[in-house]
Amino acid sequence: MPHVVPDILTGKCDNDRFLSHGRTHSAAAWADAAVINPWTLYLMYGDKAILRQQYDSMKSWVDFMRAHAVDHMWSYRLQFGDWVALDAKEGSYFGATPNELTCMAYYAYSTRLFARAAQVLGNDTDYAEYTALHAAIVERFQQEFFTPTGRLAVRTQTAHILALYFDLVPEAFRQRTVQTLLQLLEENDGHLVTGFVGTPYFCHALSENGQPQAAWQLLLKEDFPSWLYQVHAGATTIWEHWDGIKPDGSMWSPAMNSFNHYAYGAIGEWLYRAAAGINPDERAPGFKRIHLRPLPGGDLRWLKASYQSNYGEIGVHWQRDGDKTLTLSVIIPPNTQADVVLDGARDILHDDGVPLTSCPGGLRATLGSGRYTFTYLPA
Repeated sequence: MPHVVPDILTGKCDNDRFLSHGRTHSAAAWADAAVINPWTLYLMYGDKAILRQQYDSMKSWVDFMRAHAVDHMWSYRLQFGDWVALDAKEGSYFGATPNELTCMAYYAYSTRLFARAAQVLGNDTDYAEYTALHAAIVERFQQEFFTPTGRLAVRTQTAHILALYFDLVPEAFRQRTVQTLLQLLEENDGHLVTGFVGTPYFCHALSENGQPQAAWQLLLKEDFPSWLYQVHAGATTIWEHWDGIKPDGSMWSPAMNSFNHYAYGAIGEWLYRAAAGINPDERAPGFKRIHLRPLPGGDLRWLKASYQSNYGEIGVHWQRDGDKTLTLSVIIPPNTQADVVLDGARDILHDDGVPLTSCPGGLRATLGSGRYTFTYLPA
């Protein structure tokens, strides 16, 4: 998989310090778009055609990694790693997380997603083969990077984020891994120092492991490095570097310094999937069945979000009334069903006549299409 599609680099980079000598393809995280993108489109739209169309490409990318792996550890020429992370030396393009970990993490992730695609398409042989391959990669990852007492040997924020978000942590060591990630945050005064690989999953790794308020605190930091540092500097789009413009007004690098870039802007996904709580159901993709579990936090008084699915608008609006009550209003489009969880709900003051049942961490309701409002006291 080339670094950019269409491939406009090969044969034109002889004088480039990174891309010369044919290093124009097959970098972990970048090339894994071959698998991640079709799978994401399937989840969002529920159309198996994208998986059928891209199936050979998805399989070929996983097989490319397997062909270059030794004992399930793979690498290939140029790896960008945790690109422009702040935990390396000043001015370095490469973060401190070793390529061996980044490559293995994405190898496991893409293999797992491809196995799921094979299952969706009824390719039972591939499903069995690549499920077994995924298990072998995870086992090798754990042998390589976790000590017998559960310490992740690579002590960077990104290493812990990938291990948690890609489900590479032995379950017995999950809480230790979460606590170490919190320590790494604290050591940086609550700031991230992650690059292109770790940043998109940072808040997910926190909120999915019982630390939603830590995710909110990270999101709402205002000094460098943070998203709101950029906002305070006048940004209307997200930058390529945390310090694209430094506090003294100088630039990180005039040569490579986009001020409208995807990687750190990926925090938008967390805002939709966690803060607003809008998620598809893999068993009924395309939002035929919807999971709604908003996570109010960060001293925000209210949040309003909507997503235009194939079935119509999915809407979420939560609002605090002082420190006492929280009101959640949702819109469920026609011909769909939604599982709604009132996270941390203790006492229900208004339920729109909807029966609620207990679930881990809150109260749950199954809703058909319509508009619903719940008012409750959070724990």
